[in-house]
Amino acid sequence: MIHSMQGRALSRGGFLSRAAPAYRRSVLALSLATTAIGCGSERVAIGSFEVSALARADAAKVDTGTTLGTEDAGTPEFYMLPAGFTPVTKGGYKLGDPFESSMLPEPTDAGTSNHCTGTILGVMRDFKRGDWPDGHPDFETFAGDGLTGIVQPQLGSDSKPVYVDTPHPGMTTTKANFDQWYRNAKDVNLPYLIYLVVEPNQGVFTFDSQSFFPLDDMGFGNQDLEHNFSFTTEVHTTFNYNGGESFKFTGDDDLWVFINGTLAIDLGGLHPSLSDTVTLDFETAKFGIVKGGVYHLDLFHAERHSHASDFRIDTNIEFVNCALIVDVK
Repeated sequence: MIHSMQGRALSRGGFLSRAAPAYRRSVLALSLATTAIGCGSERVAIGSFEVSALARADAAKVDTGTTLGTEDAGTPEFYMLPAGFTPVTKGGYKLGDPFESSMLPEPTDAGTSNHCTGTILGVMRDFKRGDWPDGHPDFETFAGDGLTGIVQPQLGSDSKPVYVDTPHPGMTTTKANFDQWYRNAKDVNLPYLIYLVVEPNQGVFTFDSQSFFPLDDMGFGNQDLEHNFSFTTEVHTTFNYNGGESFKFTGDDDLWVFINGTLAIDLGGLHPSLSDTVTLDFETAKFGIVKGGVYHLDLFHAERHSHASDFRIDTNIEFVNCALIVDVK
């Protein structure tokens, strides 16, 4: 089922509804924003650990090479990261606590929007490389130039990508193995919360890391490599569609973005850094969206082979809830 500390989740059509019992989408009640939008400091206990919103600006790190937009003229302001975040080329990240299904809160009915343009919550899962004992055969095993069509064009009823169960030689092994990428699997992966801060950047918000290794020395460790290269990233948000929005991803390896449950970007397979952009106004019929509606954006990423890890998002989408956790029971 869908669980929410802030209220009812959205159906795939953009209307408020109770979700089907097949899965739950849990909203962590965070007040999330960047310095440019107004920081919050709300905290909420989930299970045995506490999730914190952005730290106070007076303790923030400063990226002295980055300035905010200056539409109002005057002296440029320096962009500031919250305390404890690792700065990257644009924005920053913070690895959170280990995440377990038992830590998800029970639902309430208190609304749906946390207006979180600046900070996005996700889940990362660490895996053992495939050439290690008990390693996952899809990680540190293959190499290539990418392959579209690994997943179905529609998101599954559990808000996870659906594997196309045909051979994908040199890219993946089996459906059962793929289904572990974005689901907690005991002794197979180790899940963590991850916080991504996007930075104002000439009319869009950007997260740009050309060395994206949040799990270095965590989980199963670096496994004799210079970084931890075997992990996945899962992000679920909702957004207002007002017209004029776009979403661009640049990076490696696998990347799938779904808008309102429909595949919008397919950069699947092992590959060097690649880019793709979806412009929502050109795809309204495909996605079943209309101006004024609120819809889901779901992102699934995998880093599966050394020796590079690029991860960049550029978007002007107005996220209204980016503290969603999807957990399959």
